[in-house]
Amino acid sequence: MAFNIPNFLIIIRIVLIPVFLVAFFLSDIGTIRWAATLIFSVASITDYFDGLLARKWGTLSNFGKLMDPLADKMLVSAAMVALVYRQELAAWVVIVIISREFWVTAIRMLALEQGKEVIAATMWGKLKTTLQMTMIIVYLIGLTSPLINIGTWSIIVPLGEFLAYLTVIATIVSAVIYTFNAKDVFLAKG
Repeated sequence: MAFNIPNFLIIIRIVLIPVFLVAFFLSDIGTIRWAATLIFSVASITDYFDGLLARKWGTLSNFGKLMDPLADKMLVSAAMVALVYRQELAAWVVIVIISREFWVTAIRMLALEQGKEVIAATMWGKLKTTLQMTMIIVYLIGLTSPLINIGTWSIIVPLGEFLAYLTVIATIVSAVIYTFNAKDVFLAKG
């Protein structure tokens, strides 16, 4: 692994996962829930900067290509499972999201086994990750009860739940697009 700032940011994101979990599970004590939210937010922001800096500085690496999405999956999965444990997020949402991540990881492993390049993330994959992280932050800070007003229509769906539905839709769409983009992996002989 080449040491550079983008790769260091990926490592920071992974290291912040247990720190976030400790803060989250101690969240019954005073205002520490804000600490968990801040830690998760900082870890999420590193996802934006590691890719941006790697492209800007030309330091894209195999470590970064492999570990960046893995670090995202680890962070998001840990937060969502913690929210399910606390009965704040519906388990079916997490099952759909984590199933997609296993599916895409399996495709990536097949592609690597066949000597193919890692299939690049699409706009839908990036949207999915952004929605997942935003949804988690909304749940962490407790914005799960406001109503959404669109013009003269009022939707009586809590903001967190609304974001959960949007996240599941983006997750499914990104899985379908990723699968379609990887069709040559499935068509390969052997």
